[in-house]
This record gives sequence, structure tokens and C-alpha cells, in this order.
Amino acid sequence: MKYKLVIQISKALLLARWKQTLVAGIGVSFSIAMFITLLGFMNGLNGLLDGLVTNRTPHVRLYNEVKITSEQPMDKSVEYNEDYNFVRSLKPKNENLDIKNSIGIIHALNADDRVLGVCPKVSSQVFYNAGNVRLNGVIDGIDVEGEKEFYAFDDYMVAGNSIDIETVSNSIIVGTGVADNLMAEVGDIIQVTNSRGEIIKLKVVGMYQSGMADIDKVQSYASVETTQKILGVSGDYLTDIKIKLKDMSIAPQVAKEYEELFGTSASDIQSANAQFDTGSSIRSLISYAVGITLLIVAGFGIYNILNMLIYEKMDSIAILKATGFSGKDVSNVFIMIALTIGILGGALGLIIGFGLCNVIDNIPFDTEALPTVTTYPIDYGVRYYIIAGIFSVVTTYLAGYFPSRKASKVDPVEIIRGK
Repeated sequence: MKYKLVIQISKALLLARWKQTLVAGIGVSFSIAMFITLLGFMNGLNGLLDGLVTNRTPHVRLYNEVKITSEQPMDKSVEYNEDYNFVRSLKPKNENLDIKNSIGIIHALNADDRVLGVCPKVSSQVFYNAGNVRLNGVIDGIDVEGEKEFYAFDDYMVAGNSIDIETVSNSIIVGTGVADNLMAEVGDIIQVTNSRGEIIKLKVVGMYQSGMADIDKVQSYASVETTQKILGVSGDYLTDIKIKLKDMSIAPQVAKEYEELFGTSASDIQSANAQFDTGSSIRSLISYAVGITLLIVAGFGIYNILNMLIYEKMDSIAILKATGFSGKDVSNVFIMIALTIGILGGALGLIIGFGLCNVIDNIPFDTEALPTVTTYPIDYGVRYYIIAGIFSVVTTYLAGYFPSRKASKVDPVEIIRGK
């Protein structure tokens, strides 16, 4: 094969129709740039929205659900075991909401290789005292270090330092709605009333904004020890154990296993947020479909341009074949033209796409759902650039392959005789 000569002929044909070549290259560049920008933005947005759920929701949650016992004393009776029993207005047993043997359960969870982290929680119903008015509220006692590491707690802090609830005695981080209702600021002392009617004074060391106004009006956070003190319970009293797994996909299976093993109720993140997970998958699918469609459209543009070029260059093709070029040589000329457009246009598209992502990444974006996010989210995943690069080469190769086959079958005798 005459490689150098094939390259020279390909170059000459490209430059001879440089306007069409430029249009084809721009089409590829535009498609690649839009593919990168669309995928980067959509998946960045998906990551942000997913974070609103995964940052706040444990993969598995253990808790004690107070419910009616499924097996009643009448069911255990030998005398009436074959009869139908109708018992109405059943009531649950008088039980506390704490998890039995919580310390032992936490030790067992920490020893499980599937578990990434365990965070205890104590939930307490309280009233916030605003003068003579009492406002409903909830104080969650948390392990701040664990919440920061596994649930991005600091991302929702709008004032103060979260670690202060561990270091400052009788301290609290209030929701922004609570702070507004109580007209409280960092450093102020607020009063809360517990379920026994006792009034406790707490120092505000921070403010938290979840982005959900109804929650921010009632939710506050304190250390586990402070919340246990508010409830007047012992140090092993826990209402929830939040578990992060190394592999989130096994959460449903692990939740069922823990429920049977520890004798508690258990919920998993997939069951709790099934509709959100479905929405995220659909958004990703739509972005990939639109991006790939753009690349295919660019490929058809190159195909049409090369088809026209072949019809216009029938004389040149006939001369090449008459002077000793094989059909394969002629085919390689047009494939090389297509690949040149694809590679150069694709490379330029990758650069433009990265630049557009940077522009979007610096556009101000203000959302109450995540106070620390100040610009639009962008995912700079390398996989998008690899997919776009491969697809641009493959698409342009196919766009050049089919016209090149037609060119390789041209009969020079018929073309010359027709002239």
C-alpha cells in the first residue's frame, strides 16, 4: 500500500473542499462539546440531588418500632387453638423507644467487614419556650464526628462550629427556622421543656439549614450525652443506630439480616427512597441518549459530505485506479479523510466541552437545600471524555467507510468512456 501517497491525496482532497471539511469538523466538535457539557452538568446535578438523600439517609437504620404483638395470648391457648378468635382495639405493649443492648449491637456492627461506619442517635420530643409560648420541636443527639464523616453534616451548617456541641456543656445546634422563631443567635441561651415538664437551658453554638422549611422549624441537634440528659435516661439509651455500608446495593439484604439478628426494626435506603433512585437513573439515561444522538447526527453529516465528495471526484478516482491504485487504496483515502475530521474535530470538541463545563461551574447557584453550594454542579468524570473520544472516532470511521466502499468499486473505464 502506498501510505505516503494515500496521505498526500487525502490531504489534497480535504484542502480542495476545505469549507465542507470545516463544516464537518465543526459538526463533530459541536456534538462532542455538547455531549461532554450535557453529561457533566446532568450527572453533576444528579450527584447533588443524590447527595441530598444519601448524605442524610443511612444505608441501614436500626430502631425500635412500638407495634402490636402479632401473636396474642388467645392464640397460644390449646383449648381454643382450632377456633376463630376476634380481638378488637388491640394496644401495643408499654415499651420505651430505645434499642435494647445498643452498646453490644454497635460493637457487633463495627466488627462486620461490610460496615463502613456506625453512628448512634437519640431522638427527643421537646417544646421550645418562646416566652409563654411553647413550640413543638425535636432534638436529635448525634455523634458529630461520625455525622461529619458519613453524612456531610458540616455542609448544612450556616453558622457556628458543629464540634462545639461535643466540647461545650449543654449546647445545641438549632435549625434556622427554630432560630427565627426564637429570635436566637449563636451564643444565646434558649429554654426547652422535656416530656416530663422539666425546663432545660441550652446554649446555641450553631445553626443548621436542611433546605426543608418545615423540618428547620422543629429540628435541632445536640450531643448524645446532652440529649440523654434532657430525657433523663442512662448512657446506653439510643433510639436509632445509623449504618453506612461499603456497598450500598446490599442494604436491603443486610437490613433483613440485622432485623432478625438483633431483634429490632430495620429499614434500608433503597426502600425508603425508591422513587428518588428511579428518577436519578432516568435522568442519567436521558442525558446519555441525547448526547449519543448528537454524535450520530454529526456522523450523518460527515457521511453526506463524503458522499458528495465522491460524486464530485469521480474523475480523480478513475484516474487513481487507472494509474495503479487498488480499490483498497481508494477506500483508505476516504476513510483517512473521515478519521482526520473525526480526530481533529473530536479533540477540539473535548477542549471546548471542558471549557464550557468550567464556565458553568463558575455560574452562581444559590439553593437553600445545600447552603455550601455556591455554583452549578459539574461532574468532570474522565469516562465522559473517553466515551466521547471513542464515539467520535467510531462514528466518523463508519461515516467514511460506506462511501469509501462505493469509491473502491468505481470502474475507471466506464468513467473515462463517459467523459
